[in-house]
Amino acid sequence: MNHNQQSSDGRNDDDTVLSDFLASLMDYTPTIPDQLVEHYLAQSGFQCPDVRLIRLVAVATQKFIAEVATDALQQCKARQAAVVKDKRDKQQKDKRLILTMEDLSKALREYGVNVKHQEYFADSPTAGLDPASRDE
Repeated sequence: MNHNQQSSDGRNDDDTVLSDFLASLMDYTPTIPDQLVEHYLAQSGFQCPDVRLIRLVAVATQKFIAEVATDALQQCKARQAAVVKDKRDKQQKDKRLILTMEDLSKALREYGVNVKHQEYFADSPTAGLDPASRDE
């Protein structure tokens, strides 16, 4: 099949698909507001009056964030599954998933983003917890 077939008005099919997609962005409201995208694009020196391009960047950003979050969730599940295997004799009451900075860092590393986070120190593992929730 020839991907560069001419349509009846003389344009390529790929051009028509792209035009249709860009037109559909006018009716789409992305999760990331246009003003936020415009702000960060302006900070990088990019000015564009075309709202379709702003929304295209928003959609791409939204997809990237969703992929990173999904990968971080998989990291979290794998980490917590390893902890359960190590402690088979203890029954875990709490099945909540707890996303850590380590999970997020591993997921971002797969996309070439290296995150260095501050180490936090406490006097004891229970420092900062509500006294009623401490198991002492």
